[in-house]
Amino acid sequence: MNFTKSNALLERALKVIPNGTQTFSKSRTQYPIGVSPFYIDRGKGSHVWDADENEYCDFVSSLCPVILGYCDRGVDSAVKEQIEKGVIFSLPSPLEIEVAELLREMIPCAEMVRFGKNGSDATSGAVRLARAHTGRDHIVTCGGHYHGWQDWCIGISGRNAGVPECIRSLTHQFKYDDIDSLGQLFWQYPNQVACVIMEPMNTQWPIHLPEIKEITHRNGALLIFDEMITGLRFPGYSAQKFFNVIPDLACFGKAIANGYPLSAIVGKAEIMEQMEKIHFSFTFGGECLSLAAAKMTLTKIQDKTVLSHIIRMGEKIEDYFKGFHKSYELLGYPSRSVIKFDSDINKLKFMQECIARGILIIDAHNLTYSHSEQDIDKLLSVYDEILPNLDQIEFRGQIHDSKFKVRWY
Repeated sequence: MNFTKSNALLERALKVIPNGTQTFSKSRTQYPIGVSPFYIDRGKGSHVWDADENEYCDFVSSLCPVILGYCDRGVDSAVKEQIEKGVIFSLPSPLEIEVAELLREMIPCAEMVRFGKNGSDATSGAVRLARAHTGRDHIVTCGGHYHGWQDWCIGISGRNAGVPECIRSLTHQFKYDDIDSLGQLFWQYPNQVACVIMEPMNTQWPIHLPEIKEITHRNGALLIFDEMITGLRFPGYSAQKFFNVIPDLACFGKAIANGYPLSAIVGKAEIMEQMEKIHFSFTFGGECLSLAAAKMTLTKIQDKTVLSHIIRMGEKIEDYFKGFHKSYELLGYPSRSVIKFDSDINKLKFMQECIARGILIIDAHNLTYSHSEQDIDKLLSVYDEILPNLDQIEFRGQIHDSKFKVRWY
């Protein structure tokens, strides 16, 4: 494949944009240089075309926001109709109410709803709300779970430059699904923890979610589920419904509007009503194009054929790994499964070889309604070619950052 235009764009971008783009996980830190595209020109359904007109079946799906497919006709029509009315107004639009009511119908804990734009807006707003509700300062998160770029979260990561130590010291980590490590933190910081915020599932199936909720409440803290990725990808539209563990607050985004920028904090009314006490306000929080897209996306997802198709495509991938590649572990759930590689270099070689064959992927299958049987068959035929021989394949690219494997959304 030829990446001449893409490489030229990257060189041009680096002169005016730090790291060449706005999103860490779409940058040169995540893709091997010289054997990857760096700029996409357009998309349709499950396929995208890069700046050099190379075509790919896309399994990154814009890091999960695209759940129906690129340029979904219904969503695009709803947005075009709204453009004729206006993008944003001097007072709220009725769309705010309509989308909030849809989320209340679909999400168990969603008695009330507030909108943001990014996942970081929602998770940070939920944390602030928990602190206001409990009168406590300390936050507990799961080790390895990313909840956004804000100080309270990124301060405990390897990229904490610029975050004051006094902020870092208020966030603590426990091991996923490990109630003993969670209990240790509550013992260490008695009556000081405002909330436990966690993804109900990332790649590991949970066993102890009910116990985590119980110990959190027993210690006077709130339970917050970050459902940015799990949201709308499980039967019942949420992991909380699927696992029957209802949190106090939850954060949704990504797939909520099929790629348009929108996120939401949802939760119990008695807690959400305290939004009037904290400051969680955005000029573009009620922007109407994203709300129109969300209304159509949520309406489409309520048609059971959407999720059933996505899950069925994911089960085909799961069956493939069960039946053939026992040397590779497939983690996660059908609508979003992740390949576990035995080394970082093999992951890079995997990306290199998939891209060369028209498959855009990092290591996760972020499936959409537009992924067809033919798309999955092509993916698995590519896997037949490269996975058995990955150790013998030569890596032809370059690595910009030794921490490329750290994928922050």
